[in-house]
Amino acid sequence: MAGGKKLTHIGSKGEAHMVDVGAKAETERTAVAEGIVTMLPETLRMIMAGDAKKGDVLGTARIAGIMAAKKTHELIPLCHPLLLTKVSVDIQPEPALPGLRVIALARVSGKTGVEMEALTAASVACLTIYDMAKAVDRGMEISGIRLVKKTGGKSGDYRAGA
Repeated sequence: MAGGKKLTHIGSKGEAHMVDVGAKAETERTAVAEGIVTMLPETLRMIMAGDAKKGDVLGTARIAGIMAAKKTHELIPLCHPLLLTKVSVDIQPEPALPGLRVIALARVSGKTGVEMEALTAASVACLTIYDMAKAVDRGMEISGIRLVKKTGGKSGDYRAGA
């Protein structure tokens, strides 16, 4: 394994199991993830003007991302259900791409991290953007889904590229 670390969800015989976090201390944990949807310039203009036939693309994508974070444990096997204290989804236009950058934040005071919740929020927000604009631009691409940073917990802080 990388850096001598072992997988925590896989037993010695390859069997999957949910990690027991019962003895871990509760700490405030935050994770930020991002994703990018590239598209034609006219698609970006349409979304930013609020002219999509399906409605408010950005508002709907924000709500979808927040809802997805809250359901992460139902979507990703072996994730713990968490009492999230905050989830936010910010969507910024990136005319140089052209496209949209989705930035999702998840926070909890608990015994396990919220990286998967932030990643799920970013992913589903990107998918929602695609769904709402695909009628005018089927060539949109979703990319760059990644953890940007995390704080809290036994493993400490992480920042992409640091």
